[in-house]
Amino acid sequence: MKTDRRRFLASIAALGLAGCEALSTQDWVLKLLGVGEWLNYRLHRLLIPDGKLAREYGEADISPWFKPNGADDIPDPDYQALVKRNFEGWKLEIGGLVEKPLQLSLAELRALPSRTQITRHDCVEGWSCIGKWQGVPLGALLKQAGLSPKANFIVFHCADLHGSDQAPYYESIDLVDAFHPQTILAYQMNGQPLPVAHGAPLRLRVERQLGYKMAKYVMKVEAVESFAELGEGKGGYWEDRGYDWYAGI
Repeated sequence: MKTDRRRFLASIAALGLAGCEALSTQDWVLKLLGVGEWLNYRLHRLLIPDGKLAREYGEADISPWFKPNGADDIPDPDYQALVKRNFEGWKLEIGGLVEKPLQLSLAELRALPSRTQITRHDCVEGWSCIGKWQGVPLGALLKQAGLSPKANFIVFHCADLHGSDQAPYYESIDLVDAFHPQTILAYQMNGQPLPVAHGAPLRLRVERQLGYKMAKYVMKVEAVESFAELGEGKGGYWEDRGYDWYAGI
């Protein structure tokens, strides 16, 4: 959530961003992000190298119980049928502004080069847990699909619906985070297939942001120029309801 401290730091950083006219004057950016959030985003990007890793831990640090965040099951009959078949027949779609749209089964994803990392999940609610994740680097999939030069964001469309209006859950990140080495689509948790409560068959791990950015039940990955036409135009389900789009930590 938004904090006075974050806003204060962002405001101070504005002086150092005065020369970044090519970035800070892009109307579509300022419309998508509030000015304070945009300054906070630029502050993080200036102070933290793009490839800097989030802290990784050892096996002994893994939490004995990892609290599920958000939905912990999906009542949809089609999803439940996939669970009973261990997701046989399911395929991840990768499309949008790409040269070569992809459809990959869980077995095909598991056959690709993977990354394993033990990291801390920090929830906006104030709790944290440490877990071991294994999955395919998102950047490798995007390179295989071939991003269009027009692509600015990667959107994750998920199987879960939320709220009284049953709004589809979605999330988005920029290309810096999309190609970060620790950004993976995880299919395994703590040495076992990803549990339903934690987002099977795939969940996003974007380790330098808060937990609500780590979409569960990922069904489709879409490269877009802008997310203004998705949902309420804020870049994610929770962002449409007041959360910051950029949740860097």
